[in-house]
Amino acid sequence: MLQETFDLMPLWAFAAAFGVTLVAGFVKGAIGFAMPLVMISGLSIFLDPLVAVAGIVLPIVMSNILQVMRFSWTEARAALREFWRYIAIICVMILISAQFVTMIPTQTFYLVLGVPVVVLSLIQLVGVRFHISPAWRRPSEWIVGLISGTIGGLTGTWGPPTVLYLIALDTPKAKQMLVQGVVYGLGSVTLLLGHLQSGVLNAVTLPWSAALLIPAFLGMQLGFWMSDRMNPVLFRRATLVVLVVAGVNLVRRGLMG
Repeated sequence: MLQETFDLMPLWAFAAAFGVTLVAGFVKGAIGFAMPLVMISGLSIFLDPLVAVAGIVLPIVMSNILQVMRFSWTEARAALREFWRYIAIICVMILISAQFVTMIPTQTFYLVLGVPVVVLSLIQLVGVRFHISPAWRRPSEWIVGLISGTIGGLTGTWGPPTVLYLIALDTPKAKQMLVQGVVYGLGSVTLLLGHLQSGVLNAVTLPWSAALLIPAFLGMQLGFWMSDRMNPVLFRRATLVVLVVAGVNLVRRGLMG
């Protein structure tokens, strides 16, 4: 089985995948999200999309555990209690939509995710702020959660809608990092279970995903160091810039394959 894992790609592709994952880990540690976006965008340039999706699963599970561990259990439990509806619908939709990942053209969902991310992020970068009032908090949880979970199961990333949602709620930097860790952590465990069921993760692809844990961990440590020194305004702008770049790449993938 291990030989079959090595047969997935040439040696240079393994090396390139380690580099992509190191960068993805750094971005994740610095701003709290975008590891799946960076990894899918980078890996799918030289790998089969399903191999890329398999590769991201274990690193994103580990990265979100590390992110949540930076906070106390009391803080994590409070975040879970506040956002449980959003987390629940994401997990359910990831589990369902992951079963269709081998049947639905991925390019379609790259476009569905990429276009709104680019437009909404650019609008906010030029100064327009979205705000969700308390009266719309409950409906927005279900709507954004449904969209995020569906896209997450198909493409392996549900970060952009979640980040835009938290920004619209005026979530402070530290709390945003915590909530992202909880949301992505539980969602990534669901993604793991979903792709074990779909067959994307198997005896051949699991060692490949496990190998990427090393560069993911190293990158996150560097990213944490950067995050601790970043002021909230710069944090918000960096988050939106990453969303724009990632969104543009998703649109490119959707148009060009």
